[in-house]
Amino acid sequence: MRVVFMGTPEFAVPSLRALAARHEVVLVVTRPDRARGRGASERPSPVKVVAEELSFPILQPDRLAGEATSAIASRRPDVVCVAAFGMLLPPETLAVARHGCINVHASLLPRYRGAAPIQRAILAGDEVTGVSIMRMEEGLDTGPYALQRSVPIGERYAAEIEADIAREGAGALLAVLDALETDSVHFIAQDETFATHAAKVTKDDVALLPELSATDAFRRVRASTRSAPARACLGDRELTIVRARPMAHTIAPGAVCLEEGVPVLGFTDGALALEVVRPAGKGDMAGSAWARGARLSADACWRCTR
Repeated sequence: MRVVFMGTPEFAVPSLRALAARHEVVLVVTRPDRARGRGASERPSPVKVVAEELSFPILQPDRLAGEATSAIASRRPDVVCVAAFGMLLPPETLAVARHGCINVHASLLPRYRGAAPIQRAILAGDEVTGVSIMRMEEGLDTGPYALQRSVPIGERYAAEIEADIAREGAGALLAVLDALETDSVHFIAQDETFATHAAKVTKDDVALLPELSATDAFRRVRASTRSAPARACLGDRELTIVRARPMAHTIAPGAVCLEEGVPVLGFTDGALALEVVRPAGKGDMAGSAWARGARLSADACWRCTR
């Protein structure tokens, strides 16, 4: 089939590569180059990098309207495939291909419609999440789905889960396109009774607080990202907690101790050992290495960064 692909972050790359191997990708639409990080120059999206590698034509509109929609339509796609494009599609774009727009969504719909389905699943304590291949409509992730595949959460971190969902989503997308080609696809309407919204995760959503349980704090660390990191102040030093390990430790909420050189934070019912941290303005480092340099006092405490 003739495919227009729309996507931006690393999550979308497996779907683009899968389509390139099996279908005719006539256009790749991705977000404009952006500066990422303080003082950084503009950089292409991961999808653009792969599209250039594969010599696909690329479109980078600021918005989907007028000329952008006309450019997509001019490629005469049979289907538009979308994976984390990062922009709502207007009705004229949704109608541009005879098979419509098929989206790779990182949840088991109707649960977690919206921007942060993986992080919200972790924060809620879900054991399983997954991917849905859905037909897009004007509502936010409200369209019917044709295929779902499950991915375990366990005690894994958002980036690990996202990579698994991206791989599963790429395979599921190909399966749905096969069914579209043979007119054997069956779309299932979402049950609105079970719909939930996955709003973008903020720094407050993943802030570490002494009054949390260790379980909730660990979920916040696992759900954190570069844009919304889990942070704490140890003494007067602000840290991003990159990786942690729960411990059944009798340490008071807000207290800090060292276990074999690793800093440990106390919560209401247990503790977290800080395995990997990121000091302000620096890169990731082992918690034990940071603690050696920090020389925490014996009565050190920790608090929220707010």
